[in-house]
Amino acid sequence: MQGNFIEELRWRGMLHDMIPGLEEQLAKEMTTAYIGFDPTAPSLHIGNLAAIMLLKHFQLAGHKPIALVGGATGMIGDPSGKNAEREFLSEDTLRENQVGIQKQLEKFLEFHAGANSAEVVNNYDWFKEFSFLGFLREAGKFLTVNYMMSKDSVKNRLETGLSFTEFSYQLLQGYDFYHLYKTKNVRLQMGGSDQWGNITTGTEIIRRKEGTGEDETDRAFALTTPLVTKADGTKFGKSESGNVWLDPSKTSPYEFYQFWLNTADVDVPRLLRVFTLFTQAEIESMEKQHAEAPHLRLLQKALGQEVTTRVHGAQVCEEVIEASTILFAKDAIEKLEAAEERVFLQLPIYQVSSEAMAECQNLTDLISVGCNHLICSSKGEARKAIQGNAISVNKVKVNNPQANIDFPLLRNKYLLIGNGKQKNYILAIS
Repeated sequence: MQGNFIEELRWRGMLHDMIPGLEEQLAKEMTTAYIGFDPTAPSLHIGNLAAIMLLKHFQLAGHKPIALVGGATGMIGDPSGKNAEREFLSEDTLRENQVGIQKQLEKFLEFHAGANSAEVVNNYDWFKEFSFLGFLREAGKFLTVNYMMSKDSVKNRLETGLSFTEFSYQLLQGYDFYHLYKTKNVRLQMGGSDQWGNITTGTEIIRRKEGTGEDETDRAFALTTPLVTKADGTKFGKSESGNVWLDPSKTSPYEFYQFWLNTADVDVPRLLRVFTLFTQAEIESMEKQHAEAPHLRLLQKALGQEVTTRVHGAQVCEEVIEASTILFAKDAIEKLEAAEERVFLQLPIYQVSSEAMAECQNLTDLISVGCNHLICSSKGEARKAIQGNAISVNKVKVNNPQANIDFPLLRNKYLLIGNGKQKNYILAIS
């Protein structure tokens, strides 16, 4: 093997639990493992990245990763961590989502690497052949209701209500593991710590159907990684506007980079370990440099550049960093006027129609109703921000709520509005 997968996860803080004997299995031979991804959207988001990095480290250690896109299970929805049942998606929508997800996975995994090449499979391909009675005979009889009721994903939903459809989800996921065990010699399923119950349902089905025991050589294994949370215990992966997506049409590369750049100092060491391939020595060296000059935000910049390059490519990342540097520079106006178009267009630009501008009587109107409440949610909030010296126009502070909006336009079209130190908006007047 090229590296010790388990030890890599340990120092990165990415190991939560595993079935005993897994380390011996991985040391013995190239092993195949899979992780399931829910295709209920055409793009993955950064909440999926920890799982993707598990597969990446697994492949780098010389093993074979499989990404299962749940075309069948996606029609039902996993109840784990959910308070309500999801809406059903059509088969065509799920197929389209699968195509988008595979393209994103190809940015992380090697699909032409010989024996341990990554694969993508869709569980609809085997579930579509099942009749209801056939599935009950094939999978349902091997687990008791008591066993299924003991899972946290079920217990946590009993008070709010759980349909039979969602109750059966663990059977479907468990059968996925069995099918891949039989057809592709998959010995390991991995996932977030909230998936432990579903994963071990699969190992139990394999044990009961195949008669594998603890002392046998053909056992199936489970491994989970801790859910990524912030230091305050809240869930990691969302911005003020919701999910941070890998698809640039859903989250722009600029917004994507800024999300990582705005990581709190207390959170960034863990995120570097989970979401990048920097070595332990490299991270510890960067942490030392950061401690000596935290205002330079060296860790955040390294994290943002590494992940943005992986997801959006080196050229786009370079343009985004240049655009970001321009926007926060003291001579931002001069730099914006001179910036190349490819760099300028990476910036967050919001359209404001000339009709909407004509209806604005003053700056208060512009930064509230004029830009569809993008900058301030109400006129009252806008007045308060202006009077509090938080608002700048073209990098000049404006503290009069009644100020006229006949500001000079950058590049004959744009206004740069700042709200506080971190938030900048470029309004395109059209």
